[in-house]
Amino acid sequence: MNNWYLLFLSFSVGVMVVMQGGLNARLGVILDNSLLATSVALIISSSFTVIAVLATMKQFPTVGQLRTVPAYMWVSGGMLSFIAVGLFYYLIPRIGISTAVTFGLTGQILFAAIAGHFGWFGMPLEPVSVRRVIGMVIMLLGVVLTKLKI
Repeated sequence: MNNWYLLFLSFSVGVMVVMQGGLNARLGVILDNSLLATSVALIISSSFTVIAVLATMKQFPTVGQLRTVPAYMWVSGGMLSFIAVGLFYYLIPRIGISTAVTFGLTGQILFAAIAGHFGWFGMPLEPVSVRRVIGMVIMLLGVVLTKLKI
């Protein structure tokens, strides 16, 4: 693979997810309300996103482009973000950041393999191979080993 910087950025995203999860879960504990912490995080996130869009967008979509977007796409991604982020902030203080991230990563690995295999969400096909299954089994065994109480 010759896009090492993209892999590094992906790795960095993983680090940032853990950092923001820990910080915002702690905010929820201090405020005694994980949904309030979720609201703060998503409002701040939305604000930075709007600033980035305004700073980088060369032209806005046309009305015709906006009409081609299926109705479910306007809501589903944001709804799933809210649920995922809200649950993350709720779970971290209760089960620990390592456990929450480890099991979250397990769900990501398994679902990403299925979604990639079938090309769901209009993404490129990434067929499941024996090599890929072996890699996933090794990663999942790593999850079990890191969480096993001996």
